[in-house]
Amino acid sequence: MPTSLELHIKTLPNSPGVYQYFDKDDTIIYVGKAKNLKKRVTSYFTKNHENGKTRVLVKKIVRIEHIVVDTETDALLLENNLIKKYQPRYNVLLKDDKSYPWICIKNERFPRIFSTRRVIKDGSEYFGPYTNVRTVSALLDLIKELYTLRTCNYDLHETKVNSDKYKVCLEYHIGNCKGPCEGLQSEENYLEDVKAIRNIVKGNFKESIEQFHTLMLELAADMKFEEAQKIKEKLEALQNYQAKSTIVNPSINNVDVFSIISDETHGYANFFKVMNGAIVQSYTTEIKKKLEESDKDLLELFIIETRNRFNSLSREIYVPFKVDVGADIKVTVPKLGDKKRIVELSERNAKYYRQEQFKQIKIIDPDRHVKRIMAQMQKDLRLRVEPRHIECFDNSNIQGTNPVAACVVFKDGKPSKKDYRHFNIKTVEGPDDFASMEEVVYRRYKRLLEEEKPLPQLIVIDGGKGQLSSALKSLDALDLRGKIAIIGIAKRLEEIYYPGDSVPLYLDKKSETLKIIQYLRNEAHRFGITFHRNKRSKSAIHSELEQIPDVGKQTITNLLRKFKSAKRVKSASLEELKEAVGLARAQKIYEYYHKQ
Repeated sequence: MPTSLELHIKTLPNSPGVYQYFDKDDTIIYVGKAKNLKKRVTSYFTKNHENGKTRVLVKKIVRIEHIVVDTETDALLLENNLIKKYQPRYNVLLKDDKSYPWICIKNERFPRIFSTRRVIKDGSEYFGPYTNVRTVSALLDLIKELYTLRTCNYDLHETKVNSDKYKVCLEYHIGNCKGPCEGLQSEENYLEDVKAIRNIVKGNFKESIEQFHTLMLELAADMKFEEAQKIKEKLEALQNYQAKSTIVNPSINNVDVFSIISDETHGYANFFKVMNGAIVQSYTTEIKKKLEESDKDLLELFIIETRNRFNSLSREIYVPFKVDVGADIKVTVPKLGDKKRIVELSERNAKYYRQEQFKQIKIIDPDRHVKRIMAQMQKDLRLRVEPRHIECFDNSNIQGTNPVAACVVFKDGKPSKKDYRHFNIKTVEGPDDFASMEEVVYRRYKRLLEEEKPLPQLIVIDGGKGQLSSALKSLDALDLRGKIAIIGIAKRLEEIYYPGDSVPLYLDKKSETLKIIQYLRNEAHRFGITFHRNKRSKSAIHSELEQIPDVGKQTITNLLRKFKSAKRVKSASLEELKEAVGLARAQKIYEYYHKQ
């Protein structure tokens, strides 16, 4: 007999709606929306989920409730409201507790204009919220510079003004207010300024710029040059503020722009409000994934939440890919031109925000940063375990002379220099990279096995299929094939080769996985080249001193211990040489360098 849960799943309708999962404590642990409730809910119990969190969620489900709605858009809105209300453990968390500043035009006679974090439903107009306090301050400073508005909180009712209840204050005397409290400024004149300010706050600078320009020309024509200069300064201030925000074609008006990028655990979403070609609002946030949410799922949630938060009434949105947010909103996926550029700018802001978050995590929670990198490498390189311990090999020789090899070790994505190792090639004659690689890999892991030291999770070979095959021979000889993952990286196109696979893997050039592998390869090359140069240099010094008759290895060692280089031996006096190697040998060395 089927359980109540199985029975509920079988009897779900094929309609759009919202479903809620409850655990044994009758707590909502997940809320989701669906175009077809039966198909969506059934998929949780019939699929083999790769994501561990989804498997845990399914195990905890004891009871299901659902709500049928008319359209998928209604389901999306209802899902958002339920998530905000209950904040289920396995849902994406979009809600935070921040209060953002607004610009308020007070509902009163001679309205005051100020910033506030409290929205009071008293008929006043509120613009925002703004995610950057500096933007609000800059905008209010601009308004104060352009227009003379009152800052007092007097009740300027007509009867009180006419009864001479108030007197003008210092703000009037220094030119920041025109004295409406004493009836020195008409309400009509004041409201004209408020109308212009309302347009500026909305991002519509065009009308104000035209008015100031016309007024400036009129004052200049009347020979009022000082007043015209003041208007010109205001005009320049307004144009400068607009220039800071103008990004795209001014014909792009009243549009919301959304974008998202993501990694294994988080999404990073950005929102722009565009008015007359100017970005008047910007908001970027981090969204934590709880299950297997796609970028489309995350972006749809972000769009609904953000438009509600910022009270957006725009009828069109620009996004990097198609989303379902209802028939009332026109969704545009730009392909080229200014519209495409504004979406790319939004994506770039999301990427910058992601990088900033990573930098902060490195400082605050370095272990989380390492876990994310390791998880990404495991996924990108198709490994069974996270590559916490990686070793990379590189050969160095010039025309077969002084062949050496280097092994560098990375732990948790960082160099572990105390574990670096040099190798002199012992069994290979001439320039044979393949045989040299085979020898070095064998020696390295034979020793680790003998000393019972931990083996790496990943070996990186600097080279293509040939070097990788040689390294594999050594792993086979030590019975380590399959126990350690091994890849090769070819320099020319940065191809990643796997054992037994002739088709290379190409990683995204900007991926962190490729950057770490390149860092490994470059570090192995640097370490090997340094060792090779030192060995070659010592070899050259020895060969020069060996040309001197009756000078043996011990004499050369004594000379180098004293003088450090062949050049200093050559320039040494007879007395100095005598102190190092005795009179007889000193004379022969001195005569060899000074026989001319």
